[in-house]
Amino acid sequence: MLKKLSFLLPLTTIIVFISVSSFAQKINEPQDVNAQWSQPYQPFRIVGNVYYVGTYDLACYLIVTSDGSILINTGLAASSSMITKNIEALGFNVDDIKILLNTQAHYDHVGAMAELQKLTGAKMLVNEKDAKALADGGVSDYELGKYGVTFKPIHVDGKLKNGDTIKLGAMRIVMLHHPGHTKGSSSFLFDVKDENKSYRVLTANMPSIITEEKFSNISAYPDIAGDYAYTLESLKKLKFDLWLSSHASQFGLHAKHKPGDAYNPQAFSDRDGYDQSIRDLEDLYVKKLEQK
Repeated sequence: MLKKLSFLLPLTTIIVFISVSSFAQKINEPQDVNAQWSQPYQPFRIVGNVYYVGTYDLACYLIVTSDGSILINTGLAASSSMITKNIEALGFNVDDIKILLNTQAHYDHVGAMAELQKLTGAKMLVNEKDAKALADGGVSDYELGKYGVTFKPIHVDGKLKNGDTIKLGAMRIVMLHHPGHTKGSSSFLFDVKDENKSYRVLTANMPSIITEEKFSNISAYPDIAGDYAYTLESLKKLKFDLWLSSHASQFGLHAKHKPGDAYNPQAFSDRDGYDQSIRDLEDLYVKKLEQK
């Protein structure tokens, strides 16, 4: 009897450990989300070696180089196969993805990141301020962390600081630290060429405000108000030829491009639209500061 007990005790301990681990990894991705986030959209060439491979509203970008590809964002967890098909429809191989980037550590932009990382073996490079949230599945996010694990935790291969350059083939992508929406929200600035000219492209993470709390009440992010102010000022000063963002709706994709349209990079110039978007976000920020 003693022998049996000595055998059963470790087994029970293992069973309990597995149960707790499984519970800890339960994904609580919100289900009541915008239907356009998972709606398919025909992939297309934006400019030069930059392609749109995301959903109707969740923007994902493939940057193709001679040494492999870079993927920025992945959309929701269920969008993995859609993104894969979009990449293949353009004539590229998912296996060629070498670097993964993200604009913010939220489930609607990194939901499929862990799966695509496993599929491709690509290196995940992330703003150091969002590294913890990516690694714990969003638990440490100051706002969405209240839902627990909202996406599969992602292995971080490298941490980036403001102004760091990501290199692959001839591409040089500068990561810009634009916090507020998350502690490590990021924009990316880079130059590309097509058959006619060169363009400076900005993928901007627009600093929308998602919390209903007063900034002063967010103890998990005491610098949030200052970070938003910094980001808004930084975005105003940027110079670029074309701009994109984390959501198609943020940069007016569907007014600028329809499936089947001819290649037209200039459709994404729109400095006036960019400046107006920043002004609108700044107005919301000021109202937030005045919140009682």
